[in-house]
Amino acid sequence: MTSRKVVVLGTGGTIAGRASSGSDNVGYKAGEVSVADLLGAVPGMSDRLQGCDLVSEQIAQIDSKDMEWSVWLALQQACVKHLSDQSVAAIVITHGTDTLEETAFFLHLCLSGVGRGKPVILTCAMRPATALTPDGPQNILDAVTVALDSRSTGVLAVCAGAVHAAQHVQKAHTYRVDAFDSGDAGPLAWVEEGRVRWCQSPLPAEGKPKSVFALDTGAVQAPRVEIVMNYAGAGDSLVNALCATSAAAASPLKGIVVAGTGNGTVNASMRSALEHAAASGIQIALASRCSKSGVVRSGALPQGFRTYPGLSAVKARVQLILELLT
Repeated sequence: MTSRKVVVLGTGGTIAGRASSGSDNVGYKAGEVSVADLLGAVPGMSDRLQGCDLVSEQIAQIDSKDMEWSVWLALQQACVKHLSDQSVAAIVITHGTDTLEETAFFLHLCLSGVGRGKPVILTCAMRPATALTPDGPQNILDAVTVALDSRSTGVLAVCAGAVHAAQHVQKAHTYRVDAFDSGDAGPLAWVEEGRVRWCQSPLPAEGKPKSVFALDTGAVQAPRVEIVMNYAGAGDSLVNALCATSAAAASPLKGIVVAGTGNGTVNASMRSALEHAAASGIQIALASRCSKSGVVRSGALPQGFRTYPGLSAVKARVQLILELLT
């Protein structure tokens, strides 16, 4: 019989970072340690694997602030390949913290239904691998524990003992090791002494993607979607500049996501510019700059405008990009 496998895909990040001093948790270079070496530094891994083999693959070696479409495609395609392998029980992805929430949501939308619900677990670290007390090894160990839990399904994020759903997870702190939360939804579970204590279902009905996007080729190019913010004194200049330069740009503008004030609101000047952009065929999505909840609408929006209930501006951008590809 073929033994079961847990596949770990490395993308770099702080978890793979090196600093010149063990006391330096900020002045490090991300993406320096290979995923194979990271796994070799995790004590107690053999016990957590429950007899499974551990297989690693380096997809990228970057700081996650530099995450881009080509890496997302490579990661998605690697996930599809491994999830389709009957011997693979689950996938763990080591990732930087800065854009983890965007990658998690991208995979949530693109992998639903692939591999019959096998879990894909993203994990990370806030301290580099060279720190006096690195958090990466424990997070990797916890991620493997969640990956092999019988209730795990879909795309999840594991950090500092908490398990988050891809559609809710967000980085909420710049420095603390427990940098992530899930807003109003709260964490799905906690990892405690090698066991998962579930608080909620891993993928409630309202958390399932309404659309599944199949990306089968690396030749797919992402449509250009930008994010603007409404704030006191914001006007129409940025929206107008984006539209004015779009025609001459190598990648014409296809969408704008607005991180609006409060319930996705924008001032009159910006709204006028957005309506003009929508009339020219640019899709407009209204989100909120607030860290909790999302835009709640009543009544019709102007033509070309849309909202994605519960999504932050960065996740609304991911959703809009994928919708524009279909």
